[in-house]
Amino acid sequence: MIAPDLPHTASLRARRLALAVPTLATAALVAWLACLAAPPRDPLAAAVLVLFVLVMAWQSSIAWQYAYGALAARLGRRVQSEVERAASRVPGVASGRSRTAAVVAIHAEDPAAVFAAIRVMARSLARGGGDGGDLDVFVLSDTRDPAIAAEEERHFALAREWRAAAGPGLPAIRYRRRADNRGRKAGNIDEFCRTYGPDYDFMIVLDADSLMTGATMRRLVRLMEENPRLGLIQTVSYAAGRDTLFARIQQFAVRLYAPLSIRALDTWQGPDGSYWGHNAILRLAAFAETAELPVLPGRAPLGGEILCHDTVEGALFRRAGWELRLLPEEGGTWEEMPTNLVDLLGRERRWCQGNLQHLGVVGLPGLTAGSRWHLISGILAYCVSPLWVLFLALGTWQAARDGNLGLLGYGLTLPGAAAHALAAVTVAVLALPKCASLAHVLLDRERRAAFGGTGPLLASAALEQAQWVLLWPVLTLFNAGAVVSTFAGRVVRWDAQARDDRRVPWREACRLQVDAIVAGAVLAAGLLYAGDPLLGLWMAPVAAGLLLSPAMSVLTSRSDLGTGARRRGLFLTVDDTAPAPELRELASQRGQPLPKACPRTPAALLAEEAASAPRG
Repeated sequence: MIAPDLPHTASLRARRLALAVPTLATAALVAWLACLAAPPRDPLAAAVLVLFVLVMAWQSSIAWQYAYGALAARLGRRVQSEVERAASRVPGVASGRSRTAAVVAIHAEDPAAVFAAIRVMARSLARGGGDGGDLDVFVLSDTRDPAIAAEEERHFALAREWRAAAGPGLPAIRYRRRADNRGRKAGNIDEFCRTYGPDYDFMIVLDADSLMTGATMRRLVRLMEENPRLGLIQTVSYAAGRDTLFARIQQFAVRLYAPLSIRALDTWQGPDGSYWGHNAILRLAAFAETAELPVLPGRAPLGGEILCHDTVEGALFRRAGWELRLLPEEGGTWEEMPTNLVDLLGRERRWCQGNLQHLGVVGLPGLTAGSRWHLISGILAYCVSPLWVLFLALGTWQAARDGNLGLLGYGLTLPGAAAHALAAVTVAVLALPKCASLAHVLLDRERRAAFGGTGPLLASAALEQAQWVLLWPVLTLFNAGAVVSTFAGRVVRWDAQARDDRRVPWREACRLQVDAIVAGAVLAAGLLYAGDPLLGLWMAPVAAGLLLSPAMSVLTSRSDLGTGARRRGLFLTVDDTAPAPELRELASQRGQPLPKACPRTPAALLAEEAASAPRG
């Protein structure tokens, strides 16, 4: 059995204070320095000051998460949970003590792609040994379109034939389509729990684009078996498997910048973890009993059925006393992501509405402090976008009026020691997340090798930052609009996601991003009218990002540019330099170019570094 964690109310409180205190102190320091450097003399200046303080408070919280994550990564096992320490020694083989259902909830997805991933996971389970009776795979369909449903049934029949002919050790593959898709995905999972729940101890929840190795599935099961307090284990599923330039850049960025943030999250949250909706294992009966979603009062978009249900289900699950744990570094678990900017913006609009609904959930009685913060941080992540837009708009107006960048330039052009200190603190806050993440990789030979070596890593990071400078204004403006439209009562449709390497046409990009073009044109015209060269230079990246957003959508949606970047050693991740067999097999099943290991694999790079190291 896993040894119980030491009670740890005091320890957990200390960990949280170690993150909260420097965050609040930095936010207070920025506010104090801003008041000294740019004391407000009229309503416009006062508004700019308040907005600057608010957005920098949010950025301070992000910066300290990365600093905290870097320290936690340095401390290693001393700050890891007992569950994570156990994961390093628990084998990924079946114990025979329990039964698990791996459920794939789908709605109008590509059946060929879904069942291709299922065959890959089934073979991975078979390679782990056993008769396959410990785990069954379910496809839970909510598809309404009869043509797509017929294709699902056809591919299910093919999968059953394949299983019968492929030999022993494969899990059972089952398919069910609901007649009534009330409650969307949450209702789909709930119906499964009520119908099939008594037959299984655990449930691994997967999305249509999820992939998980058999060893990882069975390791998760063993961890649940050995710790009866665990209600859920959430893995970190990294994006992989797509080849548009946009997807490759995002896959690289997430691999590079997410680990420290995730390490910080696991360190402060402890057993108050969150549920991300997929690539997680749950104790089935306990989840079904405790995580039933409420229906929010009022009309949509803020009332009615909860759309971003996973975080709420996790909060309710934790409220019942079950531990929710995160495994920050468990490998063998992947997902896919939007392959172009247009589809990403569509997902952001849906997620914005879903997270703002949590305003009606955060006050539910009995939730733990950690669960409430998960809900609040999701709300704030979207609500900060309108603040940024207002700050940039009013700050530009003030700078044009006064002939000085002021707080818009973080104090860089203001006189006095307070302004200089403000500029230093602000630049440090903004730069710390990416710099800390890059240092975390560069200081470790194996991590450097996973990204293709130092040179390719630095070149890719520089190009990713250039792309981010142009992308950030578009995302911020779009999310600001999504927040405003949600509060204004606009309801978004939650349709099936486009997951393929889709090339965006110019007409679609211009039509869907006309607001960015208009905003960029207004900003550019204002800068020309102001006639201030320094202000124009400072705001040029924002104007350029908005005006060029349709071009960026079209060009970065090209797969030939993505595969070309890979051939040149750019935007590589460990899934390129040392691809798992499951990723290679899935690419083969889908007819994609196989992710062959790069010529300079991590092992080769490590050998080169060892050979070139100075001899003592």
